[in-house]
Amino acid sequence: MEAHFPVLVGVKIGSVNPHKDYYEILGVSRNATKEEIKAAYRRLAMQYHPDRNKSPDAAEKFKEISEAYAVLSDDEKRRLYDMYGHAGIEGKYTTEDLFSGIDFEDIFRDLGFGFSEFDRIFEIFFGKRRRKEEAYGRRGRDLVYELEITLEQAATGFKTTLEVPKLEVCNVCKGSGIKPGTKPKICPRCKGKGQIQFAKVSGFTRFIQVFTCDLCGGKGKIIESPCLECRGSGRVQRLKKISVKIPAGVDTGYRLRLAGEGEPGFNGGPPGDLYIIINVKPHPIFVRDGNDIIYEAPISFTWATLGAEIEVPTLDGKEKLKIPPGTQTGTVFRLKGKGLPDVYGYGRGDELVKVVVKTPVNLTERQKNLLLEFAKEMGEDLQIKRYSSEN
Repeated sequence: MEAHFPVLVGVKIGSVNPHKDYYEILGVSRNATKEEIKAAYRRLAMQYHPDRNKSPDAAEKFKEISEAYAVLSDDEKRRLYDMYGHAGIEGKYTTEDLFSGIDFEDIFRDLGFGFSEFDRIFEIFFGKRRRKEEAYGRRGRDLVYELEITLEQAATGFKTTLEVPKLEVCNVCKGSGIKPGTKPKICPRCKGKGQIQFAKVSGFTRFIQVFTCDLCGGKGKIIESPCLECRGSGRVQRLKKISVKIPAGVDTGYRLRLAGEGEPGFNGGPPGDLYIIINVKPHPIFVRDGNDIIYEAPISFTWATLGAEIEVPTLDGKEKLKIPPGTQTGTVFRLKGKGLPDVYGYGRGDELVKVVVKTPVNLTERQKNLLLEFAKEMGEDLQIKRYSSEN
């Protein structure tokens, strides 16, 4: 199985961002229902559609409210936005990704929008007029897979195989949704055109509105005998094994994109992508700080006073470290290049060894006397109360 080399997307999730709040744009509360969000969008869409609102900023406002609706009406996008703000959306979704899966035609049909106005909406979002096949083919949804790894795995990078539950094209009907050996029939409402025209006369003016056929969904055909395997959907749920290479240096919150490994598109549309979100588990002895790691090394009072050579653990094994005489607790020693590699290839971090001097406890009477003698030699104030072992 050929390993995927994913694209590292952006920086860590959760970065500060200056954008306006999506809930504020639509004028809804953060716990608004899908119905409330849709109703708010319909009201604002009627107000700001640039073919109906001639103010110079109408198109930009229309795109802004549509972007807010595209995020808040989708469960996964809304979850990421609520958790991480705009950083959960940016870098992960292209413009096409952001608006995929949203049936704007269904929303605007009841508002009296025609086919040409749908084209205008498409142009506002994507900067181009849609081709005929783009009118109905939709890109598949993106998938998110959360992968937990160890600090050691993050330091070296590794290959792994993921089992991802995803919808795939039905291999019985080849995605058509039609039972093998049968054929769909021409839609009786639109006569196979996928569109219905309504003419309205007002005075000497005749208006023609074109809508997507609500019986066949714009396909022009109706499936009377659906495929038994996929029940007419053309897609089935399966676990797919995907081999992927995790690059060295990744940290919690980094995202990797596997192009085309999401769900298949609709009506000939392209597949979505698979996003792998990294979570690095806490380490029992190391604390990560960017590309550096921190280790607390406990040493005795004697070693700190007289000096010693100790062994400290690193991500590459054990390393010897010289402790000079008179070392104080909290002193930090640096092991160059013993941290994690930079995920973008800019060198490697260090290991910071923080010395913690352990105060001796449960001393014998002889040990206490030796310390008192040491204190006398040091000229320390001996007007202290001694606690004998009997106390």
